[in-house]
Amino acid sequence: MQTGENEQALRKIIDMTRMCSIVLLTLHIYHYTHSAWVEWGLTHPFIDRIMINIISTGLFRSIETSKLLSLALLIVSLVGAKGKKDEDLRLSTSLYLIGAGVTIFLLSHFVFVVQGSAQAISAGYIFLLTTGYLLTLTGGTWLSRLINVKLGADIFNSLNESFPQEERLLENEYSINLPAQYLLKGTVHRSWINFINPFRALLVIGTPGAGKSYFVIRHIITQHIKKGFSMFIYDFKYDDLSIIAYNALLNCGNSFAVKPQFYVIEFDRIMHRCNPLDPATMEDITDASESSRTIMLGLNRDWIKKQGDFFVESPINFVTAIIWFLRKYEEGKYCTLPHVIELMQLEYTTLFPLLRTEPEIDVLINPFESAYRHEAWDQLEGQIASAKIGMARLSSPQLYYVLSGNDFTLDINNPESPKIVCMGNNPQKQQIFGAVLSLYISRVIKLVNKKGKLKSSLIFDEFPTVFFNNLDSLIATARSNKVATTVAVQDYAQLKKDYGRDQAEVIMNIVGNVISGQVVGETAKLLSERFGKIVQQRESISINRTDTSLSKSTNLDAAVPPSKIASLSSGEFVGMVADDPDQKIALKVFHSEILNDHAALKKEEAAFVPIPVVRTITADQILQNYLNIKDDIKIIIDDRLNGSTSA
Repeated sequence: MQTGENEQALRKIIDMTRMCSIVLLTLHIYHYTHSAWVEWGLTHPFIDRIMINIISTGLFRSIETSKLLSLALLIVSLVGAKGKKDEDLRLSTSLYLIGAGVTIFLLSHFVFVVQGSAQAISAGYIFLLTTGYLLTLTGGTWLSRLINVKLGADIFNSLNESFPQEERLLENEYSINLPAQYLLKGTVHRSWINFINPFRALLVIGTPGAGKSYFVIRHIITQHIKKGFSMFIYDFKYDDLSIIAYNALLNCGNSFAVKPQFYVIEFDRIMHRCNPLDPATMEDITDASESSRTIMLGLNRDWIKKQGDFFVESPINFVTAIIWFLRKYEEGKYCTLPHVIELMQLEYTTLFPLLRTEPEIDVLINPFESAYRHEAWDQLEGQIASAKIGMARLSSPQLYYVLSGNDFTLDINNPESPKIVCMGNNPQKQQIFGAVLSLYISRVIKLVNKKGKLKSSLIFDEFPTVFFNNLDSLIATARSNKVATTVAVQDYAQLKKDYGRDQAEVIMNIVGNVISGQVVGETAKLLSERFGKIVQQRESISINRTDTSLSKSTNLDAAVPPSKIASLSSGEFVGMVADDPDQKIALKVFHSEILNDHAALKKEEAAFVPIPVVRTITADQILQNYLNIKDDIKIIIDDRLNGSTSA
């Protein structure tokens, strides 16, 4: 413990040591320039007698001895010096002064080799010696006033927030492995992001330009196809992802016991045709109800937050009745979405008697028929008109052509007939196309989530642009059926806007693997909380007149704070991986830069083979198909109503 007496005694010792140094230097100067002092008339017999006694000790036997001793005493006095701290002083300045001072001080005696009068040479020697001494004293004093702690060296706290990450490559027959590098205490380390269990779902988040597709999704596609996965891809900006999948299949077709067929659903440039309401897959009325809910909520996104309301559930039940009627009519001969749309447009006087001919939908149509019989027109229009108006937006010859064909079925992980299916949207028409694609997705999920099938990968780019219920159920149950789900979104706020807070929270919280590029606001806060905290060092400094006090402590702080997530560069990602009982990962959290071989990827893209054109059709063929569907509805009416009347 320091006391006032200790500090005072220390100062006295320092002052005495420095005084001894000065006295010794003065005697040195008087001895070696004595002739000049004589000529100046500044000598005294008493001083000379004292000097003779001192000389007899051998102190001035060599010119360097007394000079070095004086310098040594000066250095000792400076070691214990405590000057007032100054933030503006620099170490380099102090060292320059000390270096210059010591050099001049030690080499000053070479002035005696210069030719000249004794007075001039002595004056020069005194000047150089004194200058060197003062420079050394000044530099040493400034050195004691320096603040040694540099608190501003890491202004963004990057070094303190770095942490060890997984550097092993952990691979299995299902894994996705991304090479990366990260910073640990100022040193760059190579690492691996190992999604060893993709069946626990992967959430990819990032604002536009964060690198979701280029750094993450493209590798999921290529690696899973290489490992023999069947695949479904929702390609929002067709054909950005589809062409990667097609060329990966061409290069890795030998990975499969049965090579998958490649199919594309695209409404602008018609490729393949597929009926999402294929009667072979509509096993009971619950399938019709699920399809109805998906298509209606896809068309009316604001209904998602109002599920359970009378005027939301009524249109859904009405469409369910239409779908199941067509499914039961002649074993589903006309069970397609275009036929559903056309059948809905019939006048009530024709529609209700027609639906009455199918006993299984009596319960569904009874409320509508009751309102019709009692002429409750406002209620009836409120129940049905919203469904008719929404579905009428899908009345397009091109949509009818794609939706009424049957080039393939949606059981993509069928061991006998595996498939890679890509479905393209159009950002300019996403409101219409998104609703239809939602129906496809809903049916795909229903069919792939079964036991005894191949491993499959479902990839949804820009997930909020489509809608389907029960994604949480898919993630929870599909893991045992080897279904890997990848969901890409731009922001949690976007997910909340399109799916509602409840479903958005479930989707965010149920996924096991998360990888995020740059995001801001609430999304960054949620992710930061998910990644947890690490022990970080804290330093504080207190400066007073004579001393500097430094305090160090450790705190648990966010491993990746929201501000860090909000400032990520393109290709830089944070996240957390899920592990397996067989492959434990202790370091699950990562903050690293994914390493893409840009030259190799550019070369690979230049060699891509375009997706081949499947069919060439004319506008007349599309229009004829459109008219045929309308004629099919007349056939059904004639068969069920006019036929039964004549009977």
